[in-house]
Amino acid sequence: MVTAASSFMQAKPGCPAKCGNVSIPYPFGIFDAAGGEGCSINRGWIGYGITCNTSFDPPKPFLGKGSLQVLSISESEIRVRNKQVAGRCFTESGVLVGETISNNYSSNEISYSLERSPFTFSYTKNRLFAIGCDTITTFQGYVVDRNKKETKYEGMCTSSCGSKEEIVERSCSERHGCCELTIPKRINWFGANVFTLNNHTKVWSFNNCSYAILAEQDQYMFRASDFLLPSTDFIAKESNLSLVLNWAIGNKTCEEAQKDLACKENSNCINSDNNEGYRCTCYEGYEGNPYLSPGCQDMNECADQNNNPCKGICTNTIGSYSCSCPEGSLGDGRKDGRGCYTRKSVLLTVSLGIGLGLLFLIVGGSWLYFFITRREQMKLKAKFFKQNGGLLLQQNVPSDEGGVESTKIYTAKELEIATNNYDKSRVLGEGGYGTVYKGILSDNREVAIKKSKIFDQTQIEQFINEVVILTRINHRNVVKLLGCCLETEVPLLVYEYVSSGTLYEHIHCSRSELSFISWKNRLRIATETADAIAYLHSAASTPIVHRDIKSANILLDENYTAKVSDFGASRLIPLDQTQLTTLVQGTLGYLDPEYFFTSQLTEKSDVYSFGVILAELLTAEKPLSFERSEEQRNLATYFILSMATKTDIVRILEAQVLREGKFEDILACAEIAKRCLALKSEERPTMKQVVAELEDLRRSTSNEKNTKPTPPVPQPTDLYGVSDFDSGQFSSNTSTLLYMNLPR
Repeated sequence: MVTAASSFMQAKPGCPAKCGNVSIPYPFGIFDAAGGEGCSINRGWIGYGITCNTSFDPPKPFLGKGSLQVLSISESEIRVRNKQVAGRCFTESGVLVGETISNNYSSNEISYSLERSPFTFSYTKNRLFAIGCDTITTFQGYVVDRNKKETKYEGMCTSSCGSKEEIVERSCSERHGCCELTIPKRINWFGANVFTLNNHTKVWSFNNCSYAILAEQDQYMFRASDFLLPSTDFIAKESNLSLVLNWAIGNKTCEEAQKDLACKENSNCINSDNNEGYRCTCYEGYEGNPYLSPGCQDMNECADQNNNPCKGICTNTIGSYSCSCPEGSLGDGRKDGRGCYTRKSVLLTVSLGIGLGLLFLIVGGSWLYFFITRREQMKLKAKFFKQNGGLLLQQNVPSDEGGVESTKIYTAKELEIATNNYDKSRVLGEGGYGTVYKGILSDNREVAIKKSKIFDQTQIEQFINEVVILTRINHRNVVKLLGCCLETEVPLLVYEYVSSGTLYEHIHCSRSELSFISWKNRLRIATETADAIAYLHSAASTPIVHRDIKSANILLDENYTAKVSDFGASRLIPLDQTQLTTLVQGTLGYLDPEYFFTSQLTEKSDVYSFGVILAELLTAEKPLSFERSEEQRNLATYFILSMATKTDIVRILEAQVLREGKFEDILACAEIAKRCLALKSEERPTMKQVVAELEDLRRSTSNEKNTKPTPPVPQPTDLYGVSDFDSGQFSSNTSTLLYMNLPR
């Protein structure tokens, strides 16, 4: 029987249907002899045309006029051969064996550009794998939507092992020689780099190379024997893995596409969840290519008598079929049902069964309905309470600490009304731990409601962690927890509403206008933030390390008072300990390098992150920007290098800071930032010391006279390096460095 999926594999009439062994269905099409795209859909997008290279036997298809070999095309996916493997190999003494290991497809980086095409990387089928016992892999992905709005994603994983015995065959675990990362939704540019911490000197006897591969998850299987292969053999083996791309018809929603009758007769239009576009699919019971006229036609399910859904008589109907049994037989005639059987003396049995069944339903049905419904509702609430960490919350926040018992418990109905049933227009922001909505309670109070991600135990633990942290905090510069709700499928937290956005938005998102953040305001916001962090480190009942201090987590209220937020990654440090071993968490550009390399979390990790914020306030530059040249890419590193002379530091200071601030005060603030950014934690000040020094600066600023010395005049320089990204032209060989100054 022909299925709807197989019937989709139709080419445009008059066009080749195959290239070698691969079917090329419309809207894709093979370029004609003159290189024209008449056989593919013409929507102003690049990528539907296929080059059929006949120099191979059999011929091989390639995407567009590029080098990605097509392995298969389905209604929503296209598989291509992955030719890129990033790798670094070292000698026994730790010397790098060339930037290119063996061929054009292998260096210390991989990158793919799908911009201005109908393709995105499948976030369900692909994974980024890092292989090696001394390996660090970072990735960066971009999403550019139909409005040319750009969103950036970053990630990192580490793979390590100290001996052969620690390597676990077929298990991609970060402590056993392999780690993997998932791919975010909708990205159409992907780049990754592979680094090493000790140049494999400690593991060289059994592993001298680090590798990174982006591939279909089911296609790569980690094997300990990979470590024994020469780099050329490993690359030759793994460069033949497949990569899955999602495709859609470009840059229109179904509502827009249907105005043009894009999906033909008897077909549905589906908005793609991983692309800016739509796809067409035949109705159930119909077959054909929904992009070609006359569209989808009725499928005759009964055509093949030996392979149809009926065990008895099959009758085709429009869009479906019916099954029946021959005369003298009983049953529904279906292969997946009761089939057909001969008539027997079953009338009495059936009658008694029906009678008893009806009696049981009439007598007990009503009573059971109310009893079971009530019981199920109670069980469901108890299930959600346990699932959302209610028991764990009670254990960690006992009532005598003024914790969960004194926190207001909101009902699910209250919060649905407050957020207009979680309308998209009420979204304030989205992060790794959940979505934040603006809500208006029945007493007209404005609140922020944080909704955790669904069915993710890791995120539930982050939710409980944030409640535990916030019940121990009472500070004017820390966002206040008002209550929570645990009776829904996902847990909810209710905070005070902070109305004026984040410090990040005010520093980086309004560069064309004069910023409200005057020099005095910057000092005040920095002091308030430092005071809140110092409170977490020393004044709270148990010391707290925030672990994700960044300008995006500093909210500003209507008076532009700073409020530190987002404690999902924070950790309590017992009073008898000065450091805590944890999995590394944080944000690239703000992350303490010592914490990154040792996994030892201390209060000085927050001090480093605060130093980056001070540098942001002084320069108005992003902590990590691929729009700047490579040596300037990491703001912390570039800021410290610029502190060498007054002329150098003036080059990167924001003009408004230079106009309004006393130069000696600006330099003093820059010195504080420099000390906070020291690579060794013992050389950094405590947050109490930072607060005291910033308070002194504020007093100096409020008492200073109007005259102030003129800072040194810098020579013209270009803070921003020109890259392929600035022109929107990433190629498969684009070179990018995705992290701070890691060992090379």
